[in-house]
Amino acid sequence: MKKAIHIPGAPAPIGPYSQAILINDTLYISGQIPLNPFNGQLETGSIEDATRRVLDNILELLKEVDMDASHVVKCSIFMKSMDDFAAMNAIYAEYFHTVPPARETVQVAKLPLDVPIEISCIAIR
Repeated sequence: MKKAIHIPGAPAPIGPYSQAILINDTLYISGQIPLNPFNGQLETGSIEDATRRVLDNILELLKEVDMDASHVVKCSIFMKSMDDFAAMNAIYAEYFHTVPPARETVQVAKLPLDVPIEISCIAIR
């Protein structure tokens, strides 16, 4: 049985999708952008700020189903510019300390609201 996860601690969807879907012990988190869910402002001052906001949004969704970053097994990272890869990667490493998830990182032409980064992930309990 699939269950939609919607919380105030992550940005509301800007389209017809759920913030996350829980099926059994697997959580599928939709792409998160650096949108502050509490004031509706984008946090795009730097790629570091944007990456932190995205990962904090993901952590809030994980927390809702009693998971944390250690449960994440796969991330997909979409970036406006691979020139920001090293700076993004340094922040990303702060969130995944022990066994980092599998992932891919790709540069894309454009992201929603013209943000510099979007991350989706899969977590298993």
